[in-house]
Amino acid sequence: MPKPTKGARLGGSPTHERMILRNMTSQLIEHGRITTTETKARRVQPFAEKILTKAKRGDLHSRRQVLATLFEKKQVMGEPVKAKDKLVKKLFDEVAPTLEGREGGYTRITKIGPRKGDNAPMAVIEIITEAVAPKAKPAKAKAAKADAPKAEAKEETKVEEEAVEAEVEENDVPADETAIEETEEAAASEEK
Repeated sequence: MPKPTKGARLGGSPTHERMILRNMTSQLIEHGRITTTETKARRVQPFAEKILTKAKRGDLHSRRQVLATLFEKKQVMGEPVKAKDKLVKKLFDEVAPTLEGREGGYTRITKIGPRKGDNAPMAVIEIITEAVAPKAKPAKAKAAKADAPKAEAKEETKVEEEAVEAEVEENDVPADETAIEETEEAAASEEK
């Protein structure tokens, strides 16, 4: 028994929904950005991300998987069209190299105003081609922050040791005499 999809069903049947997703992904790759309803944009985003991840891998198996997935125009005015081959070539040769530094999140959905006729919420989904900004190295910053409390702690222990030494000098009583006095006090308390 087929498992029902979560979320809004596009089209009517599951096969029609798959065709819509394949077609929209093909158009997204071909044009770089498409304007559609928010619901369709949210449904096509994970589908397109999987295709872009396979394209980023770049091996023959991934290329064949993408060829099997993308929408294909069979004929235009009676003549066969090889649009799918051109689309896959563009995907692997032009789009995938721009995604090299990214770990994911290859597409962006931007909300725009509602559609004029039926007031449906519209959105633009696009492939992000900007280079990824290199991450600042937080490890060094954290290490510097961690070193600062350690240095303060070392200074505090030095200050405490100096205070203890100052107290010993003020009392100016040898340790042997202090121990003898404590022993005599203990013996006196036992006699009582």
